[in-house]
Amino acid sequence: MPQEHFPAQSLAAALYADSGVRSMERGIVSAGRDPKTGDHRRPKLELVRLTIPRRVYTNLHMDVVAESGQALFEGRDRIRGLKMVYEPESLRFFHARFEPLRRS
Repeated sequence: MPQEHFPAQSLAAALYADSGVRSMERGIVSAGRDPKTGDHRRPKLELVRLTIPRRVYTNLHMDVVAESGQALFEGRDRIRGLKMVYEPESLRFFHARFEPLRRS
C-alpha cells in the first residue's frame, strides 16, 4: 500500500474495527508535514504501536489481540487504505479524520 494511503493508520483502524483494540499509528500521519514544503514527511517504516499495561489484561485479552492480528493478516487484501478528510494544524495524529478508500 502506498504511503499516501496511510498504511499504518489503515491497520490501526482495521484492528479497532475488528476487535476493539486501540493502537497508535507511527508512520506518515505521526511524522507530520515539513513546515517549509508542506509535504508529508515520509518515514522509512510504517508501524502500529500497541501499548499493553501490566497486570490489567488476562491471557484471554491477549488472545483477542493475536486472533485479530492473524485475521487481519490473512485478509490483508481487504484493507484498502484511507484518505485524510480533515487535518488540524497541530496534533494531527490525534485529531485528523479519515475515510476508507473506495474499491476501484
